[in-house]
Amino acid sequence: MPTVGLSALTQRERVVMGELGEDITLEDIAARLWVTRNTVKTQLRSAYRKIGVSTRAEAVAWARAHGL
Repeated sequence: MPTVGLSALTQRERVVMGELGEDITLEDIAARLWVTRNTVKTQLRSAYRKIGVSTRAEAVAWARAHGL
């Protein structure tokens, strides 16, 4: 797993990653951010690739470890 910091993510990817820790659906995240579910999925896919994770649980753990 690559060791990358928050600077590897765009501001929007950070926002979306920060929302993952709550027990909500991608649709709920999309509604909060006024975007489509597909936009959220695209942003998460990009963030997952950058930080080297493949599951939501791994992404949540990474986000918590990096203060999101």
